[in-house]
Amino acid sequence: MLALSVLSLVLLALDHYSTRLDSTRSVIGVLVTPVVVIADYPSRAVMGLQENFASRAAMREQIAQMAQEQLLLRAKTEKMASLTAENNRLRNLLGSAAKLQDNVLVAELIGVDPDPERHEVIIDKGSYSGVYIGQPLLDAEGLMGQVIEVGVYTSRVLLITDESHGVPVQVNRNNLRLIAQGTGAKGLLELVHVPDTADIKEGDLLVSSGLGDRFPAGYPVGVVNRVVHDPGEPFAVVTAVPSAFLARSRHVLLVFSEAGGLKAKSRPATDSSL
Repeated sequence: MLALSVLSLVLLALDHYSTRLDSTRSVIGVLVTPVVVIADYPSRAVMGLQENFASRAAMREQIAQMAQEQLLLRAKTEKMASLTAENNRLRNLLGSAAKLQDNVLVAELIGVDPDPERHEVIIDKGSYSGVYIGQPLLDAEGLMGQVIEVGVYTSRVLLITDESHGVPVQVNRNNLRLIAQGTGAKGLLELVHVPDTADIKEGDLLVSSGLGDRFPAGYPVGVVNRVVHDPGEPFAVVTAVPSAFLARSRHVLLVFSEAGGLKAKSRPATDSSL
């Protein structure tokens, strides 16, 4: 050990004051490099694994965060689409109201009768807003029904497709007067007692005739979709599709006709009338 210590000191002094050992040091460095690399490999492997796991964890967290952001964006997009569609429906509804000569009041559907045998809905306007029994209800496309029960802040409406409901109508093309009866089926009306020789055909527009002083004249009711003439029967089988979107409309119009004019005038000033 003493000899090795002396040799080391001699080599250090010779390397410091001379350049003779430079080549030898280079050769020794080349020979020792693999040993250094192998000795450092475990440390570098451990660090690499730590970085790999840290990267995976960070990536998973980032992916989860991006998934949440995407879900929120999709929800906002769907909400915007819903608001846009509702805005378009309101524009159409207000456009229809502008075309009417009667006083109207905008209402909103807040309930549907769960009984499939009864076609009734509930709206958010009642006697406080001047609603009265028998008042016509329509959407942007046509007649929906009439009020049959009035509360203070809500009312019940019978739709035109209910079996107990009938509407005096006339064919817009030739003023042929008929009765449109509900069939109990969603989206279908039946014209009763239509003479087999009557001038009616598919595509004819049916509008309210105004007879009976219940529904004002001229409101679209439906479009004829089937006409069956049986030579052995006195009456033809005629059905029609309602013009109103009975299953989709949310905002509707209550029409204050002349029959309800006094009640319409007595509505509180806080309600908006178009």
